[in-house]
Amino acid sequence: MRPPLPPFDLESAELKVRAAENAWNTRDPEKVAQAYTEDSVWRNRDEFLTGHAEIVDFLKRKWAKENGYALRKDLWTYTGNRIAVRFQYEWHDDNGQWHRSYGNELWEFAPDGRMSRREASINDVPIAEDERRIFGPRTPEEDSEALPLQ
Repeated sequence: MRPPLPPFDLESAELKVRAAENAWNTRDPEKVAQAYTEDSVWRNRDEFLTGHAEIVDFLKRKWAKENGYALRKDLWTYTGNRIAVRFQYEWHDDNGQWHRSYGNELWEFAPDGRMSRREASINDVPIAEDERRIFGPRTPEEDSEALPLQ
Protein backbone atom coordinates (compact mmCIF):
# COMPACT_ATOMS: atom_id res chain seq x y z
CA MET A 1 0.00 0.00 0.00
CA ARG A 2 1.15 3.56 -0.85
CA PRO A 3 -1.11 5.91 1.10
CA PRO A 4 -2.91 8.11 0.53
CA LEU A 5 -5.23 5.82 -1.38
CA PRO A 6 -7.96 6.63 -3.90
CA PRO A 7 -10.59 7.92 -4.03
CA PHE A 8 -8.88 11.24 -3.37
CA ASP A 9 -10.19 14.30 -1.61
CA LEU A 10 -8.42 17.67 -1.62
CA GLU A 11 -6.18 16.85 1.35
CA SER A 12 -5.16 13.38 0.13
CA ALA A 13 -4.56 14.63 -3.44
CA GLU A 14 -2.28 17.38 -2.13
CA LEU A 15 -0.40 14.85 0.00
CA LYS A 16 0.05 12.55 -3.02
CA VAL A 17 1.44 15.42 -5.12
CA ARG A 18 3.88 16.46 -2.40
CA ALA A 19 5.02 12.86 -1.87
CA ALA A 20 5.74 12.58 -5.61
CA GLU A 21 7.66 15.85 -5.60
CA ASN A 22 9.73 14.74 -2.62
CA ALA A 23 10.50 11.35 -4.16
CA TRP A 24 11.53 12.78 -7.54
CA ASN A 25 13.78 15.34 -5.83
CA THR A 26 15.83 12.45 -4.39
CA ARG A 27 16.88 11.58 -7.96
CA ASP A 28 16.88 7.93 -6.90
CA PRO A 29 15.38 5.88 -9.78
CA GLU A 30 14.80 2.78 -7.67
CA LYS A 31 13.04 4.73 -4.93
CA VAL A 32 10.88 6.65 -7.41
CA ALA A 33 9.89 3.46 -9.28
CA GLN A 34 8.42 1.96 -6.10
CA ALA A 35 5.52 4.44 -6.35
CA TYR A 36 4.39 2.82 -9.62
CA THR A 37 2.65 -0.48 -10.33
CA GLU A 38 4.81 -3.24 -11.85
CA ASP A 39 3.02 -2.71 -15.19
CA SER A 40 2.70 1.09 -14.97
CA VAL A 41 2.35 2.76 -18.38
CA TRP A 42 4.03 6.11 -19.05
CA ARG A 43 4.16 8.69 -21.78
CA ASN A 44 6.96 11.14 -21.05
CA ARG A 45 7.40 13.66 -23.85
CA ASP A 46 7.90 11.40 -26.88
CA GLU A 47 8.81 8.23 -24.95
CA PHE A 48 6.45 5.41 -24.08
CA LEU A 49 7.41 3.13 -21.19
CA THR A 50 5.89 0.12 -19.44
CA GLY A 51 6.98 -1.37 -16.13
CA HIS A 52 9.58 -0.82 -13.45
CA ALA A 53 12.66 -1.78 -15.50
CA GLU A 54 11.85 0.74 -18.24
CA ILE A 55 10.97 3.42 -15.68
CA VAL A 56 14.25 2.93 -13.79
CA ASP A 57 16.26 2.98 -17.03
CA PHE A 58 14.47 6.14 -18.16
CA LEU A 59 15.08 7.91 -14.83
CA LYS A 60 18.77 6.95 -14.84
CA ARG A 61 19.14 8.47 -18.33
CA LYS A 62 17.12 11.53 -17.35
CA TRP A 63 19.14 12.39 -14.26
CA ALA A 64 22.46 11.66 -15.99
CA LYS A 65 21.55 14.46 -18.42
CA GLU A 66 19.61 16.84 -16.15
CA ASN A 67 22.27 17.97 -13.67
CA GLY A 68 21.21 19.85 -10.54
CA TYR A 69 17.59 18.76 -11.07
CA ALA A 70 15.14 20.43 -8.65
CA LEU A 71 11.36 20.05 -9.02
CA ARG A 72 8.13 21.69 -7.87
CA LYS A 73 4.67 20.14 -8.44
CA ASP A 74 1.27 21.74 -7.81
CA LEU A 75 -2.10 20.03 -7.72
CA TRP A 76 -4.29 21.09 -10.64
CA THR A 77 -7.35 18.91 -10.02
CA TYR A 78 -8.43 15.45 -8.86
CA THR A 79 -11.34 13.02 -9.04
CA GLY A 80 -11.72 9.44 -7.88
CA ASN A 81 -8.42 7.70 -8.68
CA ARG A 82 -7.00 10.46 -10.92
CA ILE A 83 -4.88 13.53 -10.24
CA ALA A 84 -3.64 16.25 -12.61
CA VAL A 85 -0.61 18.36 -11.75
CA ARG A 86 1.43 21.16 -13.24
CA PHE A 87 5.12 21.27 -12.55
CA GLN A 88 8.37 23.08 -13.16
CA TYR A 89 11.89 21.91 -12.68
CA GLU A 90 15.31 23.38 -13.30
CA TRP A 91 18.48 21.67 -14.40
CA HIS A 92 21.68 22.32 -16.31
CA ASP A 93 23.36 20.40 -19.09
CA ASP A 94 27.00 19.33 -19.28
CA ASN A 95 27.90 22.72 -20.80
CA GLY A 96 26.45 24.59 -17.81
CA GLN A 97 23.37 25.90 -19.66
CA TRP A 98 20.41 26.12 -17.27
CA HIS A 99 16.89 25.15 -18.32
CA ARG A 100 13.45 25.43 -16.77
CA SER A 101 11.13 22.63 -17.82
CA TYR A 102 7.38 23.29 -17.63
CA GLY A 103 4.80 20.55 -17.79
CA ASN A 104 1.52 18.89 -16.97
CA GLU A 105 0.97 15.35 -15.81
CA LEU A 106 -2.11 13.15 -15.70
CA TRP A 107 -1.95 10.38 -13.12
CA GLU A 108 -4.15 7.32 -12.60
CA PHE A 109 -3.83 5.16 -9.48
CA ALA A 110 -4.43 1.53 -8.63
CA PRO A 111 -6.48 0.77 -5.49
CA ASP A 112 -3.23 0.18 -3.53
CA GLY A 113 -2.18 3.81 -4.10
CA ARG A 114 0.56 3.14 -6.64
CA MET A 115 0.41 4.97 -9.95
CA SER A 116 -0.68 2.79 -12.85
CA ARG A 117 -0.56 5.46 -15.56
CA ARG A 118 1.45 8.66 -16.03
CA GLU A 119 1.21 10.98 -19.01
CA ALA A 120 3.59 13.96 -19.08
CA SER A 121 3.80 16.85 -21.53
CA ILE A 122 6.95 18.93 -21.02
CA ASN A 123 8.61 21.96 -22.64
CA ASP A 124 12.14 23.20 -21.92
CA VAL A 125 13.18 26.85 -21.85
CA PRO A 126 16.84 27.91 -21.62
CA ILE A 127 17.41 30.33 -18.73
CA ALA A 128 20.36 32.27 -17.40
CA GLU A 129 21.75 31.03 -14.11
CA ASP A 130 20.63 34.26 -12.40
CA GLU A 131 17.02 33.50 -13.47
CA ARG A 132 16.89 30.34 -11.38
CA ARG A 133 14.24 30.12 -8.67
CA ILE A 134 14.24 26.43 -7.71
CA PHE A 135 17.34 25.56 -5.69
CA GLY A 136 16.54 22.19 -4.19
CA PRO A 137 13.75 20.40 -2.34
CA ARG A 138 10.86 22.58 -1.19
CA THR A 139 11.42 24.36 2.10
CA PRO A 140 8.71 24.71 4.79
CA GLU A 141 8.42 28.40 3.86
CA GLU A 142 7.45 27.39 0.30
CA ASP A 143 4.74 24.92 1.34
CA SER A 144 1.76 27.08 0.37
CA GLU A 145 3.35 28.96 -2.53
CA ALA A 146 2.01 28.32 -6.02
CA LEU A 147 4.40 28.16 -8.94
CA PRO A 148 4.70 31.38 -10.97
CA LEU A 149 3.76 30.94 -14.62
CA GLN A 150 7.01 32.29 -16.05
